[in-house]
Amino acid sequence: MYGVVLWSDKLDRKAVIWCEDHGDLALCRQDDTQLGVSLDAGDWIEFDLETARHQRVACNPRLVAEGVYTTLPETLSSAANAPRQPSRRARNSVLSFPARESLSRDERTGISEEPAPV
Repeated sequence: MYGVVLWSDKLDRKAVIWCEDHGDLALCRQDDTQLGVSLDAGDWIEFDLETARHQRVACNPRLVAEGVYTTLPETLSSAANAPRQPSRRARNSVLSFPARESLSRDERTGISEEPAPV
């Protein structure tokens, strides 16, 4: 899977990754065997995705391009705090109908209470 590093801590060798499938974020915890990859916010990476205890985990991260999306964390943060406009569909959810003559139930359904001729 591909993703973009949103946050990283070089001292603890941890990173939070926004995944290409727009699912839950993935957590990357690098151990001593992965010392060759240093992750920074904005890096575009490829990784193996696993699930552990209902959490997405990015394993075996590989750098695709360094610093390509450095403004993505701020862009997402400002988009989350922006006032939301109702969608066009939500704005047009109430329709007005023209007034019509009041008809009895029998007139509307075409049912008569008189017994049918035999």
